[in-house]
Amino acid sequence: MEILITGLLIFLGSHSVRIVAEDWRNQQLQRWGKIKWKAAFSLVALTGLLLIIKGYSEAATNPVILWSLPAWINHLVLLLMMPAFILLVATYWPGSGIKARVGHPMLLAVKIWALAHLLANGSLADLILFGSFLIWAVIDFAVCRRRDRREGVARPSGSLARDIQVTVSGIVIWALFAFYLHSLLFGVSPMAL
Repeated sequence: MEILITGLLIFLGSHSVRIVAEDWRNQQLQRWGKIKWKAAFSLVALTGLLLIIKGYSEAATNPVILWSLPAWINHLVLLLMMPAFILLVATYWPGSGIKARVGHPMLLAVKIWALAHLLANGSLADLILFGSFLIWAVIDFAVCRRRDRREGVARPSGSLARDIQVTVSGIVIWALFAFYLHSLLFGVSPMAL
């Protein structure tokens, strides 16, 4: 469990620098330059991610079960994951009205993903992993929205055609994960639960 917690501290900590030390981050960006900063940030985040994967895998071999929910919850989780994938796609799709309205669709996607996985998984490792991501995403989303209001950020409204593209793409990627990739990558088929 220590490896999982260490990985979460490194990964979420590196992703929280702008929340807790924005001035310091801006100074480092200026000092190092954008490319070197992103390279160092990526290396730290990747280290944290690898530790999360290793720690979670180890914890899964001998799980401490905290709760168990009825099987129908898995259908709810599958349903919740669909808007999470749509929001994830909206993060990177230019001209998306969804991104314009939400502001930070990646963070909202992480909140939905974490909540859905907390519902489906009741071990201590799940609580630590998905609970940490949920708390972090809630805080970061609020901070980012507050910063946007303070700085008067205005996003282009986007188009309905782009939102349709985002939605269809998100649903296709969701289906790929639900029917194939989740099982391949994580050894658990959400469709078989």
